[in-house]
Amino acid sequence: MKHPPRRKRFGQHFLHDPTIIDRIAAAISPQPGEHVVEIGPGRGALTRRLLNNNTLDAIEIDRDLVELLTRQFAGHPQFSLHPADALDFNFTELARVRGGKLRVIGNLPYNISTPLLFHLLDHRAAIRDLHIMLQREVIARMAANAGDPDYGRLTVMLAPWVSIEHLFDVGPGAFTPPPRVWSAVARLTIRPEPAFQVSAHFGEVVAAAFAHRRKTIRNALRDLLSLEQIEATGLDPGARPETIPPEAFNLLAQKIVRSAPSV
Repeated sequence: MKHPPRRKRFGQHFLHDPTIIDRIAAAISPQPGEHVVEIGPGRGALTRRLLNNNTLDAIEIDRDLVELLTRQFAGHPQFSLHPADALDFNFTELARVRGGKLRVIGNLPYNISTPLLFHLLDHRAAIRDLHIMLQREVIARMAANAGDPDYGRLTVMLAPWVSIEHLFDVGPGAFTPPPRVWSAVARLTIRPEPAFQVSAHFGEVVAAAFAHRRKTIRNALRDLLSLEQIEATGLDPGARPETIPPEAFNLLAQKIVRSAPSV
């Protein structure tokens, strides 16, 4: 079968290594009756392995691949194809239609990975878990602990909502064309309840802290919090952001009190 051309604007690298495909399918292990969603199925290499008496909804933005996948899986009644941008897709509505929580899998384009992750988390009540492939350095940041070299803003922002497990690395040769970087596969399991009750100012504090990574939190947060407010959380004002656990950033965020604007 002649494959459609790769569209560079979508950051496409098609997975073809059967060993890696088998490892990903085994990690997900979809069971009969479950509802699997594949973001960016590409040419369907993994899609076929995931069809196991479960529903499989594939989201694909490339119109040429939509045509290919439509032909390839025409005989699979459990397969549904959605020609759409995953950044705009309503996963909550899909879960309602399917009658259960979704298991999401995706080889995410590097250029939209962070906004797509947070879009998925906006629909976290409809999702059981995510198995994602990303640049290895990004997975390392997501799974890092406070004090690790890779620990940063992404780590902290994901921490309330998901537990993260780095599963395995994937070399460039597993793709066509091969990317210039290594990839990795991770499992993100949605927490039944947030790890802590997230303050409305949590993201603001985290962004300010890591905008000046080498500064102490006293200096990085000086426009948001006084020295006394920082000390009231029990944190050392001289600590650097990369040493502070996610729940401590939330304690800082809880200290922000803003007056309502006067009318």
